Amino acid sequence: MEKKPNIVYFVADQMRADSMAHLGNPAAITPNLDALAQEGVSFRNAYCQNPICVPSRISFLSGLYPHTTGHRTIHYLQNPGEPNFLRTMKNNGYEVIWVGRNDVIPGDRTKEEFCDRYYRAFGEGDQKSVLGSEFAAMMRKSIAGKAPKEETDLEEIKEPGYYSFYVGKIDEEKKNENLLAWYDWSCLEQALAYLEEKSREPEGKPFFLYITLNYPHPEYMCEEPWYSSIDRKKLPPRRPGAETLPGKPSMLKAIARKQNLSGWGEGHFDELRATYLAMVSRFDHQLGMVRDKLKECGFYDDTSLFVFSDHGDYTGDYDIAEKVQNCFDDPVCNVPLLIKPAKEFSVTPRISDALVELVDLTATVEEMTGVHTEYVNFGKSLVPLLKQEGEHRDAVFCEGGRIHGETWAMELGHGPESHYWPRLSTQASEGPEHTKAVMCRMGDWKYVYRLYEEDELYNLKKDPMELDNRIGQPECQELVTKMKCRILDWMVETGDWVPNRKDARQ
Repeated sequence: MEKKPNIVYFVADQMRADSMAHLGNPAAITPNLDALAQEGVSFRNAYCQNPICVPSRISFLSGLYPHTTGHRTIHYLQNPGEPNFLRTMKNNGYEVIWVGRNDVIPGDRTKEEFCDRYYRAFGEGDQKSVLGSEFAAMMRKSIAGKAPKEETDLEEIKEPGYYSFYVGKIDEEKKNENLLAWYDWSCLEQALAYLEEKSREPEGKPFFLYITLNYPHPEYMCEEPWYSSIDRKKLPPRRPGAETLPGKPSMLKAIARKQNLSGWGEGHFDELRATYLAMVSRFDHQLGMVRDKLKECGFYDDTSLFVFSDHGDYTGDYDIAEKVQNCFDDPVCNVPLLIKPAKEFSVTPRISDALVELVDLTATVEEMTGVHTEYVNFGKSLVPLLKQEGEHRDAVFCEGGRIHGETWAMELGHGPESHYWPRLSTQASEGPEHTKAVMCRMGDWKYVYRLYEEDELYNLKKDPMELDNRIGQPECQELVTKMKCRILDWMVETGDWVPNRKDARQ
């Protein structure tokens, strides 16, 4: 039987596309990502399908859009039997190894149907349905907020910087104080050990290695040598505060107001942004470790390597830290995507300007491996684009938010002491803030349709920081109508999926 290529997904959490040196960030230090762009293709205009983790990951692991199966919140994970490409690959002869983050399968279910092995950080496997380790306690503490207290210090909360997610330099000797910072190293250790083990059975099954890390997800913190490596003087300009921009949505303005960072000072913002780039640089270093191990074990030439992120991060732009559920500025929805294909596939190394989506990953692996989903997915293979530049999609989409009354999509449960309170409390508003919304980009134009408030329209070529909302300008109305119609076509085409079966009828 013809040998199939190995597949490696190396996935960041909350990494924005413009955090890489080869895409123009003068302060970034990403030599391995930059080198990969010289072997394969780096897609400058790659977009995730939702700006938060769970809906995005379910989307790129199925080839379906978030609205197709109703995934719009971090609390709603996959139902039993829902399409999942890891299951498809396992059922079609691939050894599927899942290392690191989940955010797809509910915690009361094991992952046996999706992979041959699941490696959790710090040595935990998938034998238990719930986490009971010291790391789990640290994760819960981090998710809940800075430091749970008997009584919240209201003056501390009012101080600019409390909601910044900024920690800064961390010390490896004190790792037990924040195990979340060392999560990725544990994942790397297990991924490299698997490759070493696999090299001793070269005639075994092809592998699909899904490595999904935590960095550069906030809190913004990093150890040496990465922390001090970023030149603060080279940082690119920061986008101005959302509250100063009349055309930005109410969600963005409310979060900016509640995070209270406008008076924090540029020096603090520079440290936050430099620490984020240090986290990206550490991710880059870990990519280099995987790349070197693939070469050492003789797998590199026969492996298609995909590097991407589930979504991005504001990192101080618009005076906002972290992410948001229904806004679609490039910092949160334009993500890294680099592909180094196995040697059997033609490639012209370059930075591509084509519009592409993470939903395209499933179709790309389908073409590379000959393994096809049991359902119709909505991706479009990137294999032809690896060889030659051209138009891939006329439009790309990202979506999020909720309708009024959909209280279970508010993600409640965080008080003012939590880092996440500014965003989550705003999501609980029944005003326009948490409106359902859809972003459509066509060419240089980005249009955002908002259900409960004014839409947005930006010319990304003339206004790359997305500051000038042109939705009300008469000369743009024909374009707005065209993009609305394009969203309608997309919604009709991708609104559901029909299982490939025939049930008995009584």
